[in-house]
This record gives sequence, C-alpha cells and structure tokens, in this order.
Amino acid sequence: METSIIMLDERTDQATRQMLQKVVERKNKFERLKEWHLVVMWAVVFLSFSYFAFLYYQLMVPYAYSFAAMFSVFVNQSANLYCLIFIIGLFGLMNVLRQKREKAEKEYHALRCEIIDKSKDLWKKEDEWKNRHIVYDMMKKNYDINLFHENK
Repeated sequence: METSIIMLDERTDQATRQMLQKVVERKNKFERLKEWHLVVMWAVVFLSFSYFAFLYYQLMVPYAYSFAAMFSVFVNQSANLYCLIFIIGLFGLMNVLRQKREKAEKEYHALRCEIIDKSKDLWKKEDEWKNRHIVYDMMKKNYDINLFHENK
C-alpha cells in the first residue's frame, strides 16, 4: 500500500484506504497502457513511413514503367514480406493496446466516481466529513486523482 495512504490513520478507515489504493493502482495501470499505446502508435507511424519511402525509392522510381516489374521485384525479396508482416503486427498491437487503455480508463473513472458517490458513507462522522478535503488534496497532489468532482 502507498505510504501516503497508510498515513491517513485517523481520517479514514481500512476499507476507504483500500478503495483509495485501488484507484491509485487503476490510475497507474491506465497511465502505463496510455504510454505504451503512444509508443507503439509512433513506432507504427515511423516504420510505415520509412518502409513506404524505401519502397518508393527502391521499387517505384526504377521500375515505374511496369507494374509487373515492380510486383516481381517486390515478391522476389523476402525481406519485404517480413517487413510488411511486422508493420501489420505492430498495427494490430496498437489496436489491442488502445482497447486495453480504454477499458482501464473506464475502470479507473468508474472507481473514482464510486468513491465520490459514496463519500457520505465513507466519512460518516462529522469531524471526518469536515476533514475529508485533506484526503482529497493529498490524492490530487500525490497521485493527480481528482476526487472533488466526477468530471474528468
């Protein structure tokens, strides 16, 4: 469990600390997937551009007089097939990571909204209710998780 969440001894009970820990874990998972998706997306863009530029200068320019000649040269080099399969595979990985990122984002925001909705139940006592802003400020400052409003 995160140390700053453990330090919330008198302000929260164990169940609330577990919920805060889970929202931090889901935020970290979402951020990690978002970074990986971005890296793979830029790799797909860069490699696709580079591969098609390579094909243009190696196939299109010298063999522009005949499509059959271009196709014959393309098929005769097996590295073209491997490069094409690799780029298509990266494109598929990018789509899988996008789906996982969207799912992780939904889970993160659902749990964050659940904490906001149940705040009256989580901080039942009057003094806990008045000091809940300290917990909210800590979550915003340390983990960039806004518990004040449901909107992103």
